[in-house]
Amino acid sequence: MSQDKIVVVGARENNLKNVTVEIPRDRLVVITGLSGSGKSSLAFDTIYAEGQRRYVESLSAYARQFLGQMDKPDVDHIEGLSPAISIDQKSASKNPRSTVGTVTEIYDYLRILFARVGVPFCPNGHGPIARQSTDQVVDEALRLPEGTRLQVLAPIVRGRKGTYQKELKEVQQAGFVRVRVDGAMYEVSDDIPMDRYKQHTIEVVVDRVVVKDGIDRRLADSVEQALKMGKGLVTLAWEAPSSLGPAEGEGGVEGGDAQFQERTFSEHYACAECGFSMPELEPRMFSFNSPYGACGECTGLGTKTEFDPDLVMPDRRRPLRDGAVLPFVYKSGETKEWWPDVLTAVGEAIGFDATRPAKELDEEQFRSVWEGLPDPIKVNMSYGRSTRAFNYTWEGVVNILRKKLEQTESEWVKNDLQQYMRTRPCPVCHGKRLKPETLAVRLPAIARGGEGIAEGASIADLTCLSVGDALGYFADLPERLTTRQRTIGERAVKEVQERLRFLNDVGLAYLNLDRNTNTLAGGEAQRIRLATQIGSGLMGCLYVLDEPSIGLHQRDNHKLIDTLVRLRDLGNTVLVVEHDEDTMRAADWLIDLGPGAGEHGGRVVNEGTPEDFLTRDSPTARYLNGTDRIEVPQNRRRPQTPSPVTTTPPPPEPRPRAKTRK
Repeated sequence: MSQDKIVVVGARENNLKNVTVEIPRDRLVVITGLSGSGKSSLAFDTIYAEGQRRYVESLSAYARQFLGQMDKPDVDHIEGLSPAISIDQKSASKNPRSTVGTVTEIYDYLRILFARVGVPFCPNGHGPIARQSTDQVVDEALRLPEGTRLQVLAPIVRGRKGTYQKELKEVQQAGFVRVRVDGAMYEVSDDIPMDRYKQHTIEVVVDRVVVKDGIDRRLADSVEQALKMGKGLVTLAWEAPSSLGPAEGEGGVEGGDAQFQERTFSEHYACAECGFSMPELEPRMFSFNSPYGACGECTGLGTKTEFDPDLVMPDRRRPLRDGAVLPFVYKSGETKEWWPDVLTAVGEAIGFDATRPAKELDEEQFRSVWEGLPDPIKVNMSYGRSTRAFNYTWEGVVNILRKKLEQTESEWVKNDLQQYMRTRPCPVCHGKRLKPETLAVRLPAIARGGEGIAEGASIADLTCLSVGDALGYFADLPERLTTRQRTIGERAVKEVQERLRFLNDVGLAYLNLDRNTNTLAGGEAQRIRLATQIGSGLMGCLYVLDEPSIGLHQRDNHKLIDTLVRLRDLGNTVLVVEHDEDTMRAADWLIDLGPGAGEHGGRVVNEGTPEDFLTRDSPTARYLNGTDRIEVPQNRRRPQTPSPVTTTPPPPEPRPRAKTRK
């Protein structure tokens, strides 16, 4: 078997006509030809499919059950295959949490950089926050009212999966009696229920005291011990004395069902003015896919799909009780069920006549209709000649629709309600996906359009930048860091710079790092994966690409070609399905399939180096030589003048109809 080429014998996949071809290894090879001539059938359905199938078969039976068995392509045999990697136009992730930064691993290095080099600021505007000492924690505890029952807790496990029997045994051997697991109190000797596949938080009760004069020394010892056990973290949990009975001794009392307020302190970061405390900075704090970093309102998506007033009440010329609220209306135009009487009562409660058009509602009245009223309203409902009066809590149009959407099991009802919803940026994080305390960790200031960001740039500020702007920022960042920061973050900064440079080299300098991957075009997704593969530095692989120049401006063609050449120079075989002339001329080997499309194609009509390729007769060679060309038409078709747009008058307002109640 030859070690310097891939030999395909008897390929008959799709419309291929028993194709036999030899492809040189460690070269840039372009497969070209008419659309439908069999290029993808040869490159993807035959060569890549066989390479992937052989790789899967080399794994254990246990691993193969997760990857699935692939069918053998219709080919006699293939020799000289390497591990194959496909970069096609369907490779973009549809996950709404996937961004350009995450798929290129740039965001992973940013998380590490901010966790190790970032400077935390107080989110309340009090400037940088400093580390807390034991004395500061004790002073905070002594500020509580006298008689407050206080518990000093040491977090030993925070939000991690497992049963932690070994840790609980060590706590018992250390002489501690009580622990708090997921908010519930237990004796250490109890059989504490913990699911090994769920996340748990375990806190050791180091001490229980009643706040009064003379406990500062004992409290300091307890806090020091808790900080040691909690690796720099201590939690104070207390209950106001007004909600408790008489104090029962200096050791405090059992918490029972009492609701304790609590606050976590760190010997690392705290604000001296407002008391805001931040735990030890970890990379997971900066991940919008982790509950420790994601915004609590949108869970890290950056957007919320909510009922939109403009969709729920599109025609506010209609009366409030007769058709203004569209989900309360039948297709016939009649308001559903009991809503006319309820909306009449709502109008009376807010001082508005519900038979008047909804557009006459002022801002406060509209908020009451939309969000609800705090006090019950009196509803008078008519049943023929009889009337029934009852009190009703008006929750607001939006809350009624939310509850109906959450409780219904009907797909038809869900689809009907979803037409009144609209996706908008999260009102809490404003699309930044992260918690306020996470966004308060910053790197040195960044200039954007001549204006700097006060107190530095958060991780969200950096991901809002385009690849080109971010490359300029990280080129200047080392000069803005202190010597210690530069030593710690040097490697992470270098990795980010390399990946940004790869993206810039494939013509993607205009993409923002927070751009969702499900909005990318096929060519953009391919070039992102191409840049990622170059960053991985693999050698001896077979890369198969499907027209990576799609959507790329001609002036950036050389960037893409240089990237393909660099991938080849790493020691890989690059097989590209392409129509682009510049890419064909830059190839080491050309294969032309044809001569036609469909059943008229599927044959190798020309192959060789670009110099030899041009000396032979084939459709592609004739166009590259200039023998054949598509002439620019002399006469252009004139655009047709569009017909004038007729404006349809709005429909007349519906007449009030008599309602018959059964």
